[in-house]
Amino acid sequence: MVIGFSGIVQNWWWTLLALAGGAALILRRWIATEAGRRHFDRSLLQVPVLGSLIRKAAVSRVTRTLGTLLSSGVPILEGLEITARTAGNCVIQDAIQESRAAIRRGDSIARPLRETGAFPPMVARMIHVGEETGDLDGMLARIADFYDDEVDAGAESLLKILEPVLIVVLGGLVGGMIIAMYLPIFELINAIQ
Repeated sequence: MVIGFSGIVQNWWWTLLALAGGAALILRRWIATEAGRRHFDRSLLQVPVLGSLIRKAAVSRVTRTLGTLLSSGVPILEGLEITARTAGNCVIQDAIQESRAAIRRGDSIARPLRETGAFPPMVARMIHVGEETGDLDGMLARIADFYDDEVDAGAESLLKILEPVLIVVLGGLVGGMIIAMYLPIFELINAIQ
């Protein structure tokens, strides 16, 4: 198997390189379309550990931006429109736009965000508290600080998870190569005896 794989790589390296480049180009062009971007962003949020980290980073970015805009005196509807563009994820962006439409109709900020399901329930509750107390920009800053800490802790735990996985994968590759090299030698010795 090792010799066969080596032969394929030696004789067909240009084909493998062209296939990898073509696949990367097709994926990039698909993500550049609106439907592809939406599907990619939705799928990215569903990845077990990484999706949670991406969602927390987006929530932190959105709440920090909106809090800064509100404290600078930008109207809420305009602030939400600007914030939606900085979300970095179509799912979060759509949730903010839905919230913006509901606020235009006279609703609060927290209820539409909760109903979209794109934001954690705690975010909607804290925004509701900020609306009730009249300190929405301060509450948004606290939410952003909390989620910044969560992203840092999540990235650290992700690295701790990846270390053993990489060790096992590399150990498997090295062990496979050693077995592939020494097994024929042992069989040859047995055949000679």
